[in-house]
Parts: sequence; C-alpha cells; structure tokens
Amino acid sequence: MGLMFEGRRIAVVIPAHNEEKFIGGVIKDVPEFVDFIIVVDDASTDGTSHEATAVGDPRVILLRNEKNLGVGGATKRGYKRAMELGANIVVKVDGDGQMPLNRLINLLEAIVKEGYDYAKGNRFLEGGSLKKMPFIRLVGNIILTFLTKLASGYWHIFDPQNGFTAITSRALKALPLERIHNGYFFENDMLVNLNIFRYRVKDVPIPTIYGEEESGIKISSIMLTFPWLLLKRFLYRVYQKYVLRDFSPIALFLFLGFLLLAWGFFFGIYHWIKSVRTGVPASTGTVMLSVLPLILGFQLVLEALVLDIQESPR
Repeated sequence: MGLMFEGRRIAVVIPAHNEEKFIGGVIKDVPEFVDFIIVVDDASTDGTSHEATAVGDPRVILLRNEKNLGVGGATKRGYKRAMELGANIVVKVDGDGQMPLNRLINLLEAIVKEGYDYAKGNRFLEGGSLKKMPFIRLVGNIILTFLTKLASGYWHIFDPQNGFTAITSRALKALPLERIHNGYFFENDMLVNLNIFRYRVKDVPIPTIYGEEESGIKISSIMLTFPWLLLKRFLYRVYQKYVLRDFSPIALFLFLGFLLLAWGFFFGIYHWIKSVRTGVPASTGTVMLSVLPLILGFQLVLEALVLDIQESPR
C-alpha cells in the first residue's frame, strides 16, 4: 500500500501489450505515494506479465486479458478494478516507457489543488518535446487535435492523443465506459464523454521520452478512421448535450446551418453543371438561391461554434 496523496487513494493503470522490455522500468518509476499499480496485460505474447511481477512491488495487481481488447479496452478494465479498490483518482500510463512518471504529481495537483475532474499531458506545452517528436507524428497530432476540439467541445485542450491522464472516481462512475472506444481512439472518446457531463479538463505540460519503443499506431490508419469517428462523436455530443439533456439553440443553429449549406452547395452544383452542358448561364435569381443559403448556413454554423466554445467547461 502506498503513502496516499493528500489523503486520496491513487491507482495507476498500465495497459500493456508486448512491453516486456519496458514494463519493469515503468513500474519502478511509479512514485511511492501511489497505492495501487494495476497492470493490464492485453493478451501479450511475450514476457510482459512475468516482467511486471518480477519487479517485486507489492502494489502491483496483474490482470490478464485472454484476447486483445485494445488499449482502450485494457484501460477500462483497469479503471473498473481501481474503482473496486476504492481509488479516488486513477492515473493512466502507457507501458512503453514514454511517459515521465516524475511528472505524475503535476496531474494529481491539477485535480486535488485546482479542482479539475480530468488532467492530461500536453507535449505541445513542453517546448523541448516537439523537437524530439517525429515529424509525421507531429503533423498528424496537430490535425487530429483540431478535429477533436470540434468533436469534444474542449476548445482549450491540445494534444488529445496523449495517454498520460488522471481522472477522479466521481467522473469515472458517471461515464458510460461500455460506450467508449476500445482502440487508440480511446483518449479522444473520453474527452467527448467528459464534455457531455460538463467535467472540467486541464492540460498539463508533460515531455515525452522517445527511445527504442515501437509504436503500434499506424498514422495512415489513424488518418483514415479517426475523422469519421470524430464526426460521429460530434453529432452524438450535440444530441446528448444540447438536445436530450438540456435543449440549446446550438443544436438548432447547427441543424439549420448544415441544411442551408447542403441546399446551397448541391443546388449551386446542379445549376453549374446544367449551365456548362447547355451553354446557358444561370440567372441572377438562381445564383442567389445558391449563394444566400450558403452565406446564412455558414453564419449559423459559425454562431453555433462560438456558443459551443463559450459552453466549454473550464
């Protein structure tokens, strides 16, 4: 049992898949004030489980998945075990040794001393980390960050793919964990669901360590799948937050805005193609019937986004 932190029980959840080279070092770096270290071996085919227990730390609780659930699925299993153990704050750390556990206290202080419900690492706030980040990963992260801002509604949050996080048990109990994504989309999906319940989230400057580890994330796969997932989560959040739980003009502005944009776009394309084929230019009235909906639709969507930014829990 750890020494506790400010009277809170702290659990660290480490999802790990084939991390025998790094898992032991990660466990050794966990601060003494942490009460539980929950290692979730996600159907590893190497010695991950052996290396985790070989450290000899009495705080280690090893869970093994018979089949691979993905980083999100493994983390959720660890979250549930942490809540069963009575943890007040649950930290998620990857098993590849990329996260500096000496900064774990910064995440906890954001929750304990500043009253946030969820704290996450942000490599972009730690200037030196960007120089070490592979260029392709940097560009992909920036693109996905802006898409995640839109989907999650946390416009002040950056680096949503960062897996170094801390969350209160209160927030964990409220979230529909069974609905949250099991794969690498897990961190993004957590932000979407946290916003629905209006939980406060803070970015904490955290450097990242790049060494011999091999990332299981394929940038090409992420860029093909994440935008579609983020669009679906955006619609889900708008419905949950601004229609089902508390009706807001944001939903109305978005619905009418997208409807007008679609009308203006397709009506304009249809008549443009028609004029090209016939050689007869569209009339002024026809052009206005395309342009005016586009302008009004854009203004409504923009107003909805401005209101959504103002609604972002801080």
